[in-house]
Amino acid sequence: MIGQRIVHYRMKNNMSISELAQKTGISTSHLQKIEEDKYPYPSVQKLEQIANGLNIPVQLLLGPPTSQEKETELDDVWIEVVKEAIESGVSKEQFKAFIENKKRERDDE
Repeated sequence: MIGQRIVHYRMKNNMSISELAQKTGISTSHLQKIEEDKYPYPSVQKLEQIANGLNIPVQLLLGPPTSQEKETELDDVWIEVVKEAIESGVSKEQFKAFIENKKRERDDE
């Protein structure tokens, strides 16, 4: 739950996990484990560092989901697809170009 929120706010800020790691002083691998909920209960200090790095109040990482979060929440499959794309070297520009191409194909049908 907390991991998904971190991903949500990181993506909302158009921030890579490496950028968040640099802002927080937390290693990329440790942040990735928190985001994947392998560490489902990070320390208060880590949460404060992450919240500061995301420029949000720490309560947003802890409280009940907001209606906006529910509307924009990515499910686990989409998160994995995005991670695989990033790991395979697909750039944001390439991904956007792919989406635009698919939109054009759909509109031409």
